[in-house]
Amino acid sequence: QVQLVESGGGLVQPGGSLRLSCAASGFVFSNYNIRWFRQAPGKERLFVAFISFSGHMTEYADSVKGRFTISKDNIKNTAYLDMNNLKPEDTAVYYCNRDNDWGQGTQVTVSS
Repeated sequence: QVQLVESGGGLVQPGGSLRLSCAASGFVFSNYNIRWFRQAPGKERLFVAFISFSGHMTEYADSVKGRFTISKDNIKNTAYLDMNNLKPEDTAVYYCNRDNDWGQGTQVTVSS
């Protein structure tokens, strides 16, 4: 069955960096686009970043453009979200998505 497992979250100070990973299994990873979303407490789940199946096309939410980078390794069946210059408003649970499939999420907390 399809599995998406996020990791790499944690507590970081403002201005810091984190790399999130999304390990995928149960489908041909190289055939699918991948998205990252995030959900802050009491808020709706919002789009963060998109990468095409080949990795050649990416899109970002305006709030993270220039700070976050999405990538995917079709050999390792893993997608990544590199997050730099983190701000307190980036605090959320981050989710990996493929079509209607979701991971369990990984918590990112940005605080001094």
